[in-house]
Amino acid sequence: MGILSRFKNIMSANINALLDKAENPEKMIDQTLRNLANDLAAVKKETAGVMAEETRTRREMDANLAEVKKNMDLARKALAAGNEDHARVFLNKKNELEHHGLELSKLAEAAQQNAVQMRQMHDKLVKDINSLRTRKATIKSNIAVARATERVNQMGAAGSKAEGALQQFSRFEQQAQERLDRARSLTALNEVPVDEAQALAELYKSGGGAALEDELSALKAEMGLAPAAKVDDDIAALYQEMDIPNEN
Repeated sequence: MGILSRFKNIMSANINALLDKAENPEKMIDQTLRNLANDLAAVKKETAGVMAEETRTRREMDANLAEVKKNMDLARKALAAGNEDHARVFLNKKNELEHHGLELSKLAEAAQQNAVQMRQMHDKLVKDINSLRTRKATIKSNIAVARATERVNQMGAAGSKAEGALQQFSRFEQQAQERLDRARSLTALNEVPVDEAQALAELYKSGGGAALEDELSALKAEMGLAPAAKVDDDIAALYQEMDIPNEN
């Protein structure tokens, strides 16, 4: 399909609408840019030929008009000279040239239309290419920002997981401390309390009562302490009850 036959397709193409529907706009832009670059190269290649054709048809049409005018002038001169037959020859030639001129006019108009279309396609392609390049830069920037945002979100998720792990570790520490406290409490509850009377009984069984009294008296003398009256009376009564001589 020639470039001119694709005029309607190129001019009606809505590049922005196509990109908005694309699943991968960045990839679509690259492909579209390549297609447009190929079309623009074809337009530039054929533009010179189309414009040359327009120039040629215009030149032929101008030359034909000049020949029409020339034969009309000759017909007038022939009539002025009184030669009607010569005038008819010139007029017939003029009519032939005018008929050919109609064909040349149609060709010139078509060539002009082709040249206009080529210029319109050229301008449209250049505009689309520039627009796509601008959008490509914007899309790439947006994609870069999106990727960076995704990485930030991933880092945030990792930070949340780490924070959750630290909180869980703190709960483990608290649970361990509670278990240790309970174990220590059970140990304390399981300990047998010291029976002071039993301990003293074991002492007296070993015959250490007199020696203890001697040590107690010596300690009081050393510290300059006199025994309380109530204690002494109790001790004296205890000696009497037990029928033990009171050496004091």
